[in-house]
Amino acid sequence: MSDAADVIVVGAGLAGLVATFELSRAGRRVLVVEQENEANLGGQAHWSQGGLLLVNTPEQRRMGIKDSLESALSDWLGSAGFDRDREDHWARAWAEAYLGFAAGVKRDYLRMLGLTLMPNVGWVERGAGTATGAGNSVPRLHITWGAGPEVVRAFRDPVLDAVARGAVNFRHRHRVDEIVVEGGAAVGVRGALLAPSDAPRGAASTRQQIGTFDLRAQAVVVTSGGLGGNLDLVRANWPTDRFGTFPESMLVGVPAHVDGRMLEITARAGGSVVNLDRMWHYPEGLKHHSPTWSRHAVHFLAAPSALWLDPAGRRLPPPLFPGHTAGNTLRHLTMNGHSHSWLIMTQTMVDKEFDLLGSAENPDITGKNCALLLLRAKKSLMKPVHDFLERGEDVVVGRTLPALVAAMNALTPATPLDPARVEHEAATRDLQLRNDYFKDLQLMSLRNLREYKVERLMRTARPHRLLDPAHGPLYGIRLNMFTRKTLGGVQTTLDAQVVRPEGSVVDGLYAAGEAAGFGGGGMHGYHALEGAFLGGCIFSGRVAGRALGRRLA
Repeated sequence: MSDAADVIVVGAGLAGLVATFELSRAGRRVLVVEQENEANLGGQAHWSQGGLLLVNTPEQRRMGIKDSLESALSDWLGSAGFDRDREDHWARAWAEAYLGFAAGVKRDYLRMLGLTLMPNVGWVERGAGTATGAGNSVPRLHITWGAGPEVVRAFRDPVLDAVARGAVNFRHRHRVDEIVVEGGAAVGVRGALLAPSDAPRGAASTRQQIGTFDLRAQAVVVTSGGLGGNLDLVRANWPTDRFGTFPESMLVGVPAHVDGRMLEITARAGGSVVNLDRMWHYPEGLKHHSPTWSRHAVHFLAAPSALWLDPAGRRLPPPLFPGHTAGNTLRHLTMNGHSHSWLIMTQTMVDKEFDLLGSAENPDITGKNCALLLLRAKKSLMKPVHDFLERGEDVVVGRTLPALVAAMNALTPATPLDPARVEHEAATRDLQLRNDYFKDLQLMSLRNLREYKVERLMRTARPHRLLDPAHGPLYGIRLNMFTRKTLGGVQTTLDAQVVRPEGSVVDGLYAAGEAAGFGGGGMHGYHALEGAFLGGCIFSGRVAGRALGRRLA
């Protein structure tokens, strides 16, 4: 295939692969331009644990979960908090369309591509404590057997088959600097040829320019991702009114090439870019002991039983408990001037609840290894968990609480914990466990969580006292804030066509994935329930590919 194409797709992440897959199925010729090398095909999806939000599935019903589109939509809208007339017009429409997809054909679509879902449905973002507020009322996170790499494979393989047929062509190391607009319509892209790179997936690559390119097509689809790898852009869009001062120690949860460049480039082409102040960053990051990129963070799935403290040793207020509402917890910490927090766990808790998110951190799921899967009964035996316990700079151990607090303070001497305060928080929590009932809302939540058998068997330790030596030693885990997703982006119609600020569309210009706020310029609103965000990439990429397939027929 030559450079002649019907459609140019900018970005070879998951949304780009899905759009290309659908376009090739429709018989369209596709040219995919990507600033990174072949090793990065699939983008951030490769690093994910493969979680997919689905509604009212056989997997849920087998677990005794009663779910519905009505319940999911109520949860989504309560979490999104849409409150901007122009900016949220298409975002809300996309939210409703996406939930219809998640409760409808999404599961069959994935199964058609050969994806298998694990039987245990996860429960993330369990809420802020009210039925109308943020959070999932029931478990909805379905884990792909094979994790993120398997999700990527499902779309990569048919796209590579299309490459072999001459229907698709990849142009790696092509950095787009301009969307070419003529007569009000997008007709191509221009940019710089970057020097070849053999950098491994996720690692920084050279930005040396060795030439230029100018490519033309009938339409352009922007699927370049968000801005989470660009701390300058995160800082520039940081909502100080909601989150306070930007924490300069912020870690980074995505590679540096997730740089947000295409957002401004799309705006220069006439597109409306909105809601960039809505971000989905996390307060639960561990510094990677063997980083692939600068400030590399791994997402620690905060343990349900752990005692969560601010840097002074005060327990976080209800309902800011582990696993409940990451956005609200981040806001509480940053608005109080904090850049990290602490978890205190017993060995018993660590064995059951020390969970790391990501494909590399879960070799049992990623490698489809049933023997390794058995180690989930004692997570500290799994190599990735063991490595962080032994080599991670954010983990300290003590036989007694005073010894543990001393080790924690040695790690953060500029912000020492108050030992008396920590002792008080731990002791008063432990007093609650004398009875089978208690006033402590975290313990109430833990009891509710353990009513779900998947969480009881695989995820939560039997409630016990923190200061009981039989469950020791004690672990102190420093949790750092880290960047992840951009919830805003390019505004699009329900056909993924880019919208101008005054409401008309840019002919020939489309956007999908994180670049479009996963659809419409921000279908998640202020809070996300989607877990790994793969579903939004799949849905919006599918919409863009099918819409253009029809239009160019």
